[in-house]
Amino acid sequence: MQPRILTIEKLGKEFGKLAAVHDLSFELNCGEVMGIIGPNGAGKTTLFNLITGEIKPDHGKVIFNGVDLTHAPTYEKCRAGIARTYQIPRPFQNMTVFENLLVGAVYGGGIGSRQARQKCEEILTKTGMLLKRNVVAGSLPLLDRKRLELAKALSTNPALLLIDEVAAGLTELEVEEVLSIIHSIRKDGVSVLWVEHIMMAMKKGSDRLLVMNAGKELFCGTPEEAFDSEEVHRVYLGTEED
Repeated sequence: MQPRILTIEKLGKEFGKLAAVHDLSFELNCGEVMGIIGPNGAGKTTLFNLITGEIKPDHGKVIFNGVDLTHAPTYEKCRAGIARTYQIPRPFQNMTVFENLLVGAVYGGGIGSRQARQKCEEILTKTGMLLKRNVVAGSLPLLDRKRLELAKALSTNPALLLIDEVAAGLTELEVEEVLSIIHSIRKDGVSVLWVEHIMMAMKKGSDRLLVMNAGKELFCGTPEEAFDSEEVHRVYLGTEED
């Protein structure tokens, strides 16, 4: 059996009478890419917020590398090796691309300045941003802002990367470029949870798909199995008549 990097046990979060995440349980293997899909309001972003500690669960557990980090603060989870991106990129607008990464490496990754600089150079090369290292982040076009969002997360030296709709708003060719970066991240041994609505990306980039609906697991299996599921089509993908 492959070792587990993340175990989610009966995780739940309610906002008033709305159960945004309801008794959700799943496991992520080391080195695996798991895509998460589902209709708007399914609980996908809330799940990410629970894993990273941005919000606290009402019940359940988040176990990372065998350690219960359910109620750990965000900075502790970051230092432990959990990083995330956001659907709307959040760079430090008035800093350069390189400075954005340096902040993540020093304060998020907790490494010294000299080592951080070397690491940031490597990440910029991997994400195709090396030639734009001195460009002010706020002036970047969308694709480069997405690349920078991935690079910032990688600068904290994660073992687990949560990616939130990095392909949203991109052209088909640009999506392929992002897929190439994610494949490279995976080759480095980083495990990935990836929320996305672009099904081509999910088919090409994921080992398994977790389909959520109303805060619960609707289906979990290979992309091929998910796209063959009548229930997944009914709830999320639609039918030919639709």
